[in-house]
Amino acid sequence: MSETGLPPGWAIKVSRTHQRPYYYNQGTKEATWEAPFGADKDRLEKYIKEFTRNGNKPVVGSDGKVRASHLLIKHEGSRKPKSWKLPEGITRTRDEAIQILKKHREAILNGEVKLADLVVNESDCSSHSQGGDLGYFGKGQMQPSFEEASFALNVGELSDIVESDSGVHLILRTA
Repeated sequence: MSETGLPPGWAIKVSRTHQRPYYYNQGTKEATWEAPFGADKDRLEKYIKEFTRNGNKPVVGSDGKVRASHLLIKHEGSRKPKSWKLPEGITRTRDEAIQILKKHREAILNGEVKLADLVVNESDCSSHSQGGDLGYFGKGQMQPSFEEASFALNVGELSDIVESDSGVHLILRTA
């Protein structure tokens, strides 16, 4: 269960037409005005109040920072094609890295595994030992594509595949 109180794979979005929050299942593409089955109503209500204080936009901390965790899969074209797992060098192709992430994303959205648990053994980033947690960061601290994706996510929302000079990522906005 995320900070939002929603079950795995669910995120809160805002309707541009109605200017109010709705619930979106990233795996099935289902959208609903009603909280999905399995939601923690108290946590959800608390999050919605915080969420809507910022004009129905994803909340960014008062200091302009967000918090995210990620799963990084490097490939032969990555800026530094080595990792804690493969110090001798990574030889997988970009397409192979993307296919790995697609399978991981599907498993996360289906509730089969949590990103933090998967990252421990699967991520090529040194943040693997912290479950992929990168802590809080502001604008200009991450690579542009990573930053843009992180700030565009709602808390509890998992990104699609994001490419950066480091490799390909799944990003989970945690605060």
